[in-house]
Amino acid sequence: MPDGTVVNYRYDGSFDGLLTCVFESFEKKEIPQEINGPDAGQMSLFAEKEILTDEEKAKRVLVSIPKKINAEALSFIRRAYLTCLPGKERYILLFLHKGFRMGAKVMRLLSDDVVNVLFKAVKRLGNETHLLKEFIRFSVYDQVLAAQITPKNFVLPFLGQHFVERFPNEAFLIYDTTHQMALTYEKGSIRINPVENFNMPAPSEEERQFRRLWKMFYDTIAIKERENPRCRMSMMPKRYWVNMTEFAVETDPAMLLPIKI
Repeated sequence: MPDGTVVNYRYDGSFDGLLTCVFESFEKKEIPQEINGPDAGQMSLFAEKEILTDEEKAKRVLVSIPKKINAEALSFIRRAYLTCLPGKERYILLFLHKGFRMGAKVMRLLSDDVVNVLFKAVKRLGNETHLLKEFIRFSVYDQVLAAQITPKNFVLPFLGQHFVERFPNEAFLIYDTTHQMALTYEKGSIRINPVENFNMPAPSEEERQFRRLWKMFYDTIAIKERENPRCRMSMMPKRYWVNMTEFAVETDPAMLLPIKI
């Protein structure tokens, strides 16, 4: 900074708000020590500057990214913003400072500390999205398919189209307990909205019956002699099990009831 003062930014947590922070950083020729969202506590002794979201400033930054770097960089920072990387806002700001100075070659600068950290975070986002496309288990509630997930990253924007293609004629909901957001699909429209204090309704007896059947199928096709718990946890990380029907017996005693034939 010109006068040597150390400052932190606080913004509203939105993508436009982050881009406004980027505009402020370039305009004032300063690099904030931290960029904190609305829920972050005051953990620093440095001065904090409130950055109010300005759509015009955000748009100017948004338009400049593909022009001064490339379109891939814009897609990259959008994904980076959705990761669970601690301090992602400052990493994105530093990445854009480098990108506006170096151009498109910043995307190949994988040995750089900032670029490398962001690329790893975006890769983890992609990996988690891929896993959840396989691990999501829907239940039927009043003719609507519903599922609950507990991801680390904000993956909902990457799941909608996948399940629309699988269930084009169904209405469905995917609730993200980590971020308290819900993706809904109905009549050709996908929406993602914040949802507070949401709890899945109790499953019907028919739904419990189908869960027990799936659990029985899962156990039946297993080959005891080839069981490899370590390999299973590698391919199917344990943190996803809480929302998977085949492991629900530990949290749902009804899964232990006999199956009605």
